[in-house]
Amino acid sequence: MHEKERHRIILSAVQDKPVVTVQEMVDLTDSSEATIRRDIAALHLQKKLRRVRGGAEAMTPPQFVGLAGRPFHVNETIHAAEKRAIARAAAGLCQDGEAIIINGGTTTQQMVHFLGQRRLQVFTNSFPIADHLLRHTKDTVMVAGGMIYREQNIILSPFDNDVTRNFYATKMFMGAQGIGALGLMEADPLLIQAEQKLINQADELIVLVDSSKFRQRSSLILCRLDRISAIITDDGVRDEERAMVESGGVKLIIAPVRAGAMSEESVPAA
Repeated sequence: MHEKERHRIILSAVQDKPVVTVQEMVDLTDSSEATIRRDIAALHLQKKLRRVRGGAEAMTPPQFVGLAGRPFHVNETIHAAEKRAIARAAAGLCQDGEAIIINGGTTTQQMVHFLGQRRLQVFTNSFPIADHLLRHTKDTVMVAGGMIYREQNIILSPFDNDVTRNFYATKMFMGAQGIGALGLMEADPLLIQAEQKLINQADELIVLVDSSKFRQRSSLILCRLDRISAIITDDGVRDEERAMVESGGVKLIIAPVRAGAMSEESVPAA
């Protein structure tokens, strides 16, 4: 990643949280610890942030604390071809007249480009997804209530009495921070809270993750593997990761990035 892009991500991160650690910046930028420390020193000298022990903080503390994780505009440029292939495969699972939930994210957002010929009822907590569906499809669109988190382009509410519990879906499509033997992982407690409410409203949970997410971890577990109906990923998934999915009794759908076709591998229930 170019230095200017790293600096932009770092400065964005310190505006969202009181203090951002070196390790968090390493994860956000996929850079080395030494590189991040040099970046912090440079930005400190430029008076764009304040260097503190183990990390950095904004020159002016943020009034509103955002969500943990990379900003949306950064994530959407990473593994873009894989995400598009995965989204195409996910859209192929939708049937006319079906009620579905599309959770906000850079992979799930790609689904909207392949839903133009469908007539669906869609519930989403994503402002960009709702906007695209309203302008380019005949779908019925319902949007979650709550606060808009600009960096992630997502709408979240900490309250139970939002409209989430009034929508029933046959399928929910969502991404994740990471996935492992213990289940699906996310980076922020508020995301966990909001997404668990959505998961409870759907019969099937379909997870869209590029193969790199099998090597990423978080300290927060959203749900166990046995709650997931299917995982859609790209053809970069490793044999040991396939075996992990198999042990969880989850259907694995492989979306070849170059071929643009879709193959499916059904994994027997454990």
